[in-house]
Amino acid sequence: MRRIAILLLLLTASTAAQAENCGKSREYLLGSLAGELPMPAQSYEATFKTCIAAAAMSNVKDAYMLKDGGVAVIPKQDSISATAATLSQFCNAFPRATLRFITRKEQALSKSTLAIVRMSSGSATSCKKIKGID
Repeated sequence: MRRIAILLLLLTASTAAQAENCGKSREYLLGSLAGELPMPAQSYEATFKTCIAAAAMSNVKDAYMLKDGGVAVIPKQDSISATAATLSQFCNAFPRATLRFITRKEQALSKSTLAIVRMSSGSATSCKKIKGID
């Protein structure tokens, strides 16, 4: 019984640590540190929930909210099959959202959460387009 409690505690702590940058992103966005926002504050609350769920996905090392309303993730595995599986899982759960993968080169260039928050998800294909939703 004690082992199960310890395992659950570790699992919860791991998910909370992954979601930490979702919270930091929200603070930057709603605290006006990222500049003028293109969407109402309520939209970022919905994006925050999406970010938390993305952070809990098996191939996601870390997740962030983006200023333009997308979600950016750092994958654990950067292979084509792992990326496709993560994108499929995300789009099935959030068919109207956009998921952007942060490359290793971008990670090296974007050392702060604020730099990531300011990234555009414009280069990512939205789940609406992938799923053929108008």
